[in-house]
Amino acid sequence: MKLKNNMKKILKSFICVILFINIAYANENYFSQGKNLFEKKRYNESKFLFQRNLVFNPKDSNSYFYLAKIYEIEENQIELEKNLNTTLLLDPKNETAMYMLIELELKKSNFSKVKKLSDDFVKICSSLCDKKTSIKKRLEDFDTKDES
Repeated sequence: MKLKNNMKKILKSFICVILFINIAYANENYFSQGKNLFEKKRYNESKFLFQRNLVFNPKDSNSYFYLAKIYEIEENQIELEKNLNTTLLLDPKNETAMYMLIELELKKSNFSKVKKLSDDFVKICSSLCDKKTSIKKRLEDFDTKDES
């Protein structure tokens, strides 16, 4: 009887491990497939896969970032902002997401937020550092217009 119970436990453990491996593979597969479809400009299909990936892995900043890119293309500013903020919450050093958020806030004329974001951007930039001067100039242009 003990042997039978031990075999059941081993079988249950084996099934759990197999299920866990399948779920882990599916998570990576959803993101990879979504990214592949995004690169082929099949945005609706890729959006679905990124959202599906988030069901299994809700802290995947890359999925939120790609969703933000899709919403930018769709010109859905509310969802764009939500996904950029979530990306930065999970990955505060994502300079591309921060730059996209700065651009969005500039379009909304939310210059106080742009100033704060640009201060943070200066601290984290590595490949987009040339954008600092562009942001600074746009803020100075606004300040000059505001004074006149």
